[in-house]
Amino acid sequence: MTQQVSRDKGTLLLAFITGLAINGSFSVLFSAFVPFSIFPIIALGLAAWCLHQRYLNCNMPDGMPGLAAAFFLLGILVYSALVRAEYPDMGSNFIPTILMVALVFWIATRIKRKRNQ
Repeated sequence: MTQQVSRDKGTLLLAFITGLAINGSFSVLFSAFVPFSIFPIIALGLAAWCLHQRYLNCNMPDGMPGLAAAFFLLGILVYSALVRAEYPDMGSNFIPTILMVALVFWIATRIKRKRNQ
């Protein structure tokens, strides 16, 4: 039982890191405000490969694909809010922050519901 829980946490963490890395790679390649770095691209490749290997080798329990997608979206929103806070010329980070908080509450209710079952 504890091995399945640690696998679930690992999948969610990899989905979050993949979201961060994909938005970081996009920002590095296409934004004039963010200086170029190769590390988000490397992180994206490694996180996506690890997530794919986990998908091939482990069965996902019910509700896990939705949670993984939510953590992926959360990673995208977190990176967007942080970059916009660092570079205010890009625009306001109000919308990504509001969406991020709403998504965190949704994730918390799903995890709580999963624990009660």
